[in-house]
Amino acid sequence: MNWSTLFSTMRTGDPENKIANPDRVRTSFLRDYDRVVFSSPFRRLQNKTQVFPLPGAVFVHNRLTHSLEVASVGRSLGKVVGNALVEIHGFKEAHVQEFYRHELQSVIATACLAHDIGNPPFGHSGEDAIRNFFRELSGEPKSMLSDHLSDNQWKDFVRFEGNSNALRVLTNSFNELDPGGFKLTYATLASIVKYPCRSTEGFDKASGTIATKKSGFFDSEVQTFQRIAAHLGIVQKDQAGHVFARHPFVYLTEAADDICYRVIDLEDAHRLHIVSLEKIVELFLPFFENTEGYISAEYLKNKLSKVRDDNQKVQIIRAAWIGLMVEKLSKVFLQNEASLLAGTLEIDLMKCLPERDQRLIEAINEYSYRYIYNYRSVVEIEIAGFNIMGGLLKEFVHAVLKPESQRSSKLLQIVPPQFVITKSKKELYKDIQSVVDFISGMTDLYALDLYRKITGITIPELR
Repeated sequence: MNWSTLFSTMRTGDPENKIANPDRVRTSFLRDYDRVVFSSPFRRLQNKTQVFPLPGAVFVHNRLTHSLEVASVGRSLGKVVGNALVEIHGFKEAHVQEFYRHELQSVIATACLAHDIGNPPFGHSGEDAIRNFFRELSGEPKSMLSDHLSDNQWKDFVRFEGNSNALRVLTNSFNELDPGGFKLTYATLASIVKYPCRSTEGFDKASGTIATKKSGFFDSEVQTFQRIAAHLGIVQKDQAGHVFARHPFVYLTEAADDICYRVIDLEDAHRLHIVSLEKIVELFLPFFENTEGYISAEYLKNKLSKVRDDNQKVQIIRAAWIGLMVEKLSKVFLQNEASLLAGTLEIDLMKCLPERDQRLIEAINEYSYRYIYNYRSVVEIEIAGFNIMGGLLKEFVHAVLKPESQRSSKLLQIVPPQFVITKSKKELYKDIQSVVDFISGMTDLYALDLYRKITGITIPELR
């Protein structure tokens, strides 16, 4: 891969002879950012669970605030790396130099902004609920799907993945005539796809290939990603063209997310009185022991000693740690430039850090898993979400499989027209996808409300 061809203003839905956008104020990559910010799927993230239940007396992060913060960190990573690449390579072509000095930061920020846009309600339990529902199908419903779906199409559901769904949300026009969905640039879309393979090849951790750790595109978006990969010169890992190397920009998007959730989940836990200030200090201050200046441990301790509010102290630690990790991971990215361009870096940037840093990060991971991700209220919302998602899927998938019944007809009237239900067995994959599109796009509250209504737990207008 080559830095000069890894970006493009080509958009999904564009003709091959497209004329580049002449606007020098709102460039193509800034337009990408704006299109995501003003979109309904992005706005709905404000009522999708990050970790802790929503809403509450203490305002914790939801998917929207998390995505905004990841975008802020991603912009910094893109700025540092872009400037460094210009200094290292010079780049004789003016447009290449312009991109890395001024535009890469916008690409990474937009990719970060949209990285969770395909996630269903109720956090990762929503993904698990979708997978589990299809895995546990039996009898006639299972036979009907087996008869009409290819192996990869079936695995799109039993291995449902929010990352794959993000590409679908961003590139699918659903029931609109104009193709291309959000019509984002190829550069931005490629920066989102963390696992560039189909569901069939994905979820193969034993392969040692980072691209197949999960999956990055459904059967319906295979050709879309193949066009993006061909246009940008992304390395192909298999002859069939279903497994690709990661685009180098993906590592920056992933790094921004990795930085944020490790510290912000703990910040939320502190506000909820689940984690003490002393524990936050114990987990994060060791990162600063060998640093100097305004990010040295001594400077940080002195600054904390002058602050009275514990929440403010945690915010200071969080800001300093994010700044430190942006600096460290930017260096790691540049140190691994050759393997990034060759498509052979099979670990994320955090795993490229020095051994001591990795041990400290592992301590954060272990503590978070034990005391945050398994905290009672977190587990309760996961169980509730699992049941709500499974209940909705049961109702609407059955309606698609048996559309002739009166109850099914009524249920399908609830599905918005943007999610087309053909009621044709030949289009069963598309119809089931429409149901999953509808349910995965819901907010937590809408999913709960609809579940209560269609199961008779609550009845509209009956008090």
